[in-house]
Amino acid sequence: MRTPILAAVLALAAACNSPLERQARTYARDSLVVTQPAPAGFAMTASALQEYRARTRIAAVSDETPARLPRADVAANMVIRTGQTSVEVDSLERAVSQVRLLAARVGGYVANTTMQTGRGQLRSANVEVKIPAERFDEGLSGLAGLGKLESVNVNAEDVGEEFTDVTARMGNARRLETRLIELLATRTGKLSDVLDVEKELARVREEIDRYEGRLRYLRAHTALSTLTIYVHEPLPVVGHAGSSVIAEAFKQSWRNFVGLVAAMIRSLGIVIPVAVLVVALWVSAKRLSPLATRSAGR
Repeated sequence: MRTPILAAVLALAAACNSPLERQARTYARDSLVVTQPAPAGFAMTASALQEYRARTRIAAVSDETPARLPRADVAANMVIRTGQTSVEVDSLERAVSQVRLLAARVGGYVANTTMQTGRGQLRSANVEVKIPAERFDEGLSGLAGLGKLESVNVNAEDVGEEFTDVTARMGNARRLETRLIELLATRTGKLSDVLDVEKELARVREEIDRYEGRLRYLRAHTALSTLTIYVHEPLPVVGHAGSSVIAEAFKQSWRNFVGLVAAMIRSLGIVIPVAVLVVALWVSAKRLSPLATRSAGR
């Protein structure tokens, strides 16, 4: 015959579609009769159940109570907004300070800042700002005062359906958890049956923690939008980023002088042999000139 605790375990397992259902069906098929009470520590008393509920803040929910779903207006406003912008500014330090002031003015804060001011690098910075979702557009409008706005990219992800689904799943998991706790508090049975119920209870609690974590993530990212602002100074007309125009001009003139001297030294390999050849020809011509004159006189 099917015992009360096995019947309850079977009903609970069928509701959550877990491996416990298969175990309970096996117990029922074999007509196991529970004759041994559960050892102390596996069955909760009424006072222990009340203490557990007070500690975990879980209220008993009947089978007929539906999962509490979020209001339609709440689900409709579950949108995660992110933006990326690029701004050309005259002074990097002043622009970063203005971004901080802008974040404070719209009720947000600066989460991350990365600056590049090294030698030979374009002076730039990436500033990540967290802004309340309802003031995101105001934050975008405030970027016009920083400098020349080059690009704006805004993405919006609607997570209202996921928020509603996770809320319903968590409500059902909480009801199942409460029923399992009451089952342990009011029923006794074989040790293996009690262990199966506790194993199922641990699985349900793990699901609840996962659902709660996901809901916290969705609430946090829909309440605060993320705006990443890339600011940089103008590129130099001549030279390269991070360099002085006058200094580069002096360096280039020195390079030209050194190049000229090097070219003159390299040309000596041609000039010297040619000069020697010219001198030898001239000397030979001078020696042959008197001989030619005497021969002509005879």
